[in-house]
Amino acid sequence: MPSYAVDKCGAVISYQRWPWADMSQPKLFGILNITEDSFSDGRKFLAPDAALAQAEKLIGDGADVLDLGGASSNPDSAPVPAKTEIARLRPIVEQGKKRNWPISIDSFAPETQIWALKEGVEYLNDIQGFPYPEHYPDLARAEAKLIVMHSVQELGRAQRVETDPATILDRIAGYFDQRVSALTRAGIARERLILDPGMGFFLGSSPEVSLTVLKGLSKLKSAFGLPLFVSVSRKGFLRKLTGRPVADIGPASLSAELYAARHGADMIRTHDPKAFRDALTIWCHIEQSGSIPAGRPEAD
Repeated sequence: MPSYAVDKCGAVISYQRWPWADMSQPKLFGILNITEDSFSDGRKFLAPDAALAQAEKLIGDGADVLDLGGASSNPDSAPVPAKTEIARLRPIVEQGKKRNWPISIDSFAPETQIWALKEGVEYLNDIQGFPYPEHYPDLARAEAKLIVMHSVQELGRAQRVETDPATILDRIAGYFDQRVSALTRAGIARERLILDPGMGFFLGSSPEVSLTVLKGLSKLKSAFGLPLFVSVSRKGFLRKLTGRPVADIGPASLSAELYAARHGADMIRTHDPKAFRDALTIWCHIEQSGSIPAGRPEAD
């Protein structure tokens, strides 16, 4: 792992308390899509050499964890057999073990998840929130942390559906009540669980639904007392609100990520960890700075 300078605002890597929110600096999950049809970077990192180069870049830019996906879950993506998914993921997982890179596997395929657990990955990230009780014994025997995501589709990839912003937080809370209870009853330690409310098409077609959930993060945090994981990077609701294409959606993604961090997100899944690290560091320094002295400021 690279070494970073650390200052009182936690520049780059530090998990000390922040002055402007009751939270630690969010842990960053760098997105690495090893897929043919991810909406923002499909085929870009499909070749093992390209994937490894991007993994090195994400770690170098300050990602704490690599979040590897071998099958896209956007509404227009095609199904991928688990064997193909594993073949795409294996080279980076093997290199990650050699280089001590923390690895998260983003997959809803039980076969892929079981393979990943045998490889000793640190996290499983399931957009279905681990819905299959027959696989709970395998999860209980493992040590990986489980990112339990809510989605209105419940099973499978994202779909374009209409949902009501007025009821979405109650829906998410009810889902987490049921799923956390089921997992813990199966012998999975509660402290291994991380909650992801879902974003974008996983919540519904209207941007208002995602905005409502972002505004409600602190309520979810208070209700469950478990770490919150948020993934808004390059999502369609941001593109719809701004009218920007994927190539120009970085500033909008960063704005939503900073809001999530300010309101309780413990983990941020992002395509651009460097931008987030820099932005959060400057925000912290501004909040910690004293009053501006009277008189004319010096020129830069």
